[in-house]
Amino acid sequence: MSYEWLALLAAALWALTSLISVTPSRQLGAFAYSRWRMGLVSLMLATATLVNNNWQNISFEQAALFALSGFIGVFVGDTALFACMNRLGPRRASLLFACHAAFSAFLGVYLFNEQLSGWPLVGAASLFLGVILAVSFGRKANQHSWEKINGPVSIALLLGLSAALCQSIGTVMLKPLLSASAAHPVDPIAASTLRMLSAFTAHMLLYFAAYKLARAHKPLTPRLFMMIASNGFLAMAVGMTLMLFALRNGDVSVVALLSSSSPILVLPLLWIYTKQAPTYSAWASAALCVVGSSLLIFG
Repeated sequence: MSYEWLALLAAALWALTSLISVTPSRQLGAFAYSRWRMGLVSLMLATATLVNNNWQNISFEQAALFALSGFIGVFVGDTALFACMNRLGPRRASLLFACHAAFSAFLGVYLFNEQLSGWPLVGAASLFLGVILAVSFGRKANQHSWEKINGPVSIALLLGLSAALCQSIGTVMLKPLLSASAAHPVDPIAASTLRMLSAFTAHMLLYFAAYKLARAHKPLTPRLFMMIASNGFLAMAVGMTLMLFALRNGDVSVVALLSSSSPILVLPLLWIYTKQAPTYSAWASAALCVVGSSLLIFG
């Protein structure tokens, strides 16, 4: 499977898991939810890495960079994203998080001299425009609770854009280490394990330091635990690993733009769950996303 399809599959998984995240994130709080999620994912990935013996060829310097990437992109980025989602809901939070595509595309061109021109450039513009239109327009009366805004919008915007920027920085940092042309390319599953362990360690330090925001709002129930476990497996153990495989073989800018299409995929899932159909502008933007993705892959 080409790296473009891997990035799109990761986007599909993130669209699904963004809806699974809403209930446990709001009931436990962004910090407690992220801590449980990252702890479970760390256990899953560490087990897979040990079984497959994928720790080979990882130097101390590489491990330190993966850990730093995990701290920035997962600990800070994911926690900020869930805090944003608790305030704006999954649709608007997805819009803000999709800005990581723009950040990553800029960094990819600037740092790695990647080329984004011709039809792929048109596709990138179409895709990003589709993402914006899909989640920005078409507010209706009698909205579902997931569409309601809680708290100051300015704080939510800051959280969402911070999550996008951290995701971009954390991902771009990995390109030189994961590239297939590198002298000693690192296995993406091992890379994901190191990133998750770094983020989980940071969360545990906050928890043991009795940081107020790290406390869970409500007790963890078996139902919430299963939601967190399934979300973590699909979004991080599978989705993020697919993203890293795509990043190893493809351009940062293209991978970031394709993976940012998850807000489009959220629309039909929201329709099924909330029983409220998206607006015509949302469907039109979905068509733009399909055209943009096609141009990026086949252009």
